[in-house]
Amino acid sequence: MYGMLYESVQHYIQEEYGMDTWKKICQIVDCKHNTFKTHQIYPDKLMPDIAAALSACTGESFDFCMNFFGRCFVRFFSNFGYDKMIRSTGRYFCDFLQSIDNIHLQMRFTYPKMKSPSMQLTNMDDNGAVILYRSGRTGMSKYLIGQMTEVAKEFYGLEMTAYVIESQNDICGGTAGPIKLTEGPLTVVVKYRLDFDNRDYMAKRVNIVAHPTQLKMPPVDLNVFLELFPFTFVLNHDMKITLAGEKIIETWILHNPGVNPKTFIGTHVMDVFKCRRPKDTKIDWNTILQMRTVLFEMELIRTGHNRDAYDAALNMDYENFDEMSLNEAQTMALAKADEFEKEQEKEQEEAAATKHDEIDPATGQRRPSVGLRSILLKGQMFYIKDVDSLIFLCSPLIENLDELHSIGLYLNDLNPHGLSRELVMAGWQHCSKLEMMFEKEEQRSDELEKSLELADSWKRQGDELLYSMIPRPIAERMRMGQEHVCQSFEEVSVIFIEVMNIYDSGSTNVQEAMQAVNTLNKVFSALDEEIISPFVYKVETVGMVYMAVSGAPDINPLHAQHACDLALRVIKKVKSHNLPDVAIRVGINSGPVVAGVVGLKVPRYCLFGDTVNTASRMESSCDPWKIQLSNYTALKVRDVGYRVEARGFVKVKGKGDMETYWLLEGPEE
Repeated sequence: MYGMLYESVQHYIQEEYGMDTWKKICQIVDCKHNTFKTHQIYPDKLMPDIAAALSACTGESFDFCMNFFGRCFVRFFSNFGYDKMIRSTGRYFCDFLQSIDNIHLQMRFTYPKMKSPSMQLTNMDDNGAVILYRSGRTGMSKYLIGQMTEVAKEFYGLEMTAYVIESQNDICGGTAGPIKLTEGPLTVVVKYRLDFDNRDYMAKRVNIVAHPTQLKMPPVDLNVFLELFPFTFVLNHDMKITLAGEKIIETWILHNPGVNPKTFIGTHVMDVFKCRRPKDTKIDWNTILQMRTVLFEMELIRTGHNRDAYDAALNMDYENFDEMSLNEAQTMALAKADEFEKEQEKEQEEAAATKHDEIDPATGQRRPSVGLRSILLKGQMFYIKDVDSLIFLCSPLIENLDELHSIGLYLNDLNPHGLSRELVMAGWQHCSKLEMMFEKEEQRSDELEKSLELADSWKRQGDELLYSMIPRPIAERMRMGQEHVCQSFEEVSVIFIEVMNIYDSGSTNVQEAMQAVNTLNKVFSALDEEIISPFVYKVETVGMVYMAVSGAPDINPLHAQHACDLALRVIKKVKSHNLPDVAIRVGINSGPVVAGVVGLKVPRYCLFGDTVNTASRMESSCDPWKIQLSNYTALKVRDVGYRVEARGFVKVKGKGDMETYWLLEGPEE
């Protein structure tokens, strides 16, 4: 249901029973909505649930509450100006009852997802009328009585009472019901007797008795009707089509390629049409005679859309049909029709296998394909006494040019009289204005989207810059306001890589200095490409030295192996660049460290401890193109298959003589 119905309920409950009662009702039905939006869809079950909750809070019956809600809605929609539309339907209350379905049809343009009920005026007398109500919603029959009572009182000054004569599936509804025993939709059918003073309407009804001048008029040939209304068809007592307009036959052939056009005449109307409105109506002679004031919507049943097959069908001699005698155009047309049907079946199977059903929240049913449009005819059923037949005077229901083309029609196919062509063109012009508005909104949306993308880009760049200085986990903790305290690691492997022979410190040549910077950038960029997160983390570069660590900030039990793998890769990588006179040397040591973020202006993630100093000494005492390991690191990787070679004892500043090893290659794969 649209929010407008719930707005009326909320407003008048607060006005009649107070805000506290409304809050209590919201708690009972677990309603999370503080306010309802007019054009938003809400669950159908919420209305009977609110009525049941109001009944529990006030002691009134459920039927009284639903009746009260119906009266509230009529009072509420007057604030939107809809009361003028009700008053314009006719002078009498019966005029309104005959126009209810037409009002709902017009309201579909404002509320396109509205699931309106169907109501037909089946009988009238001096003391009232009988209406038949059909709906897919349960629990709303008493709501309708409240609406009818309020309309009669407010707009026509009538006191009306209503009661149910017959009902089918008229269950209270809500979350507790109804229980459906079948998979098909549950249709509520209720026949009401409305008692009110209807003498004025009955006395002034037109054409109850034919005027003398009408008796003198000559009979009119039905072919005249068929020319004036080319989409019209005539029905006999068996509801079979006896005559039809030219355009409806052509459209039927167009939508059903390859069929015999002569079979249209004599076919039962429900074999070629589907009755869209009134809903769930039994199409037989006696029923239609009682519904002559009701607007019908008949949808043409179609199997496809193929112009070639249409043209071929018009030129085909079905009485002497022989596949061997078909000309080339007709054969191709039938082949295309066949091909079209197979493609359509294939697409439907693929769609069923690969796509989930799109459920319309307003109807709870799957949305139909917008690509296949059937023609929809709207008009009235009239009884013609001279030929004892029913004639459906109708015209296609088309909103704009796009819809006109989608069903295979042109403007010249529409009735030359009336407003069919004007409405189509007006709809197209209205769509053009809407398209201009949409284009402006899309332009604004695009600008906003670009701004958001730019903001996201700036954020990503900022994050990348931040993560280049501070490890991501630590940066995230700092963003959440946590203090960036130090963290100790029991064992990591620290790697130092020095680039040699790049720049003569005694040189004063600016060009040589710039060349040295470019070369250093190439080497460090090559080293960056070999850093594989989270196994190895780049700590910093100082001068010609590149520092990395494995095992921090992400704990890694295989830190020694990953550090050695990095060293072997960078040696191979830098050699492949063939930089003249450039060499690198690598030192690795394993042990405990303390790590933390230092500084405010340009914060850095730094490592502290004797392990770092020793790794630096391993690098500074190393030979070019060599990888020097401390004794502890060498023993760890040798046990897992890395080939190392003892260098012997090396004098290390601050450590004395230390036994070190050369790393030669990784484990055999």
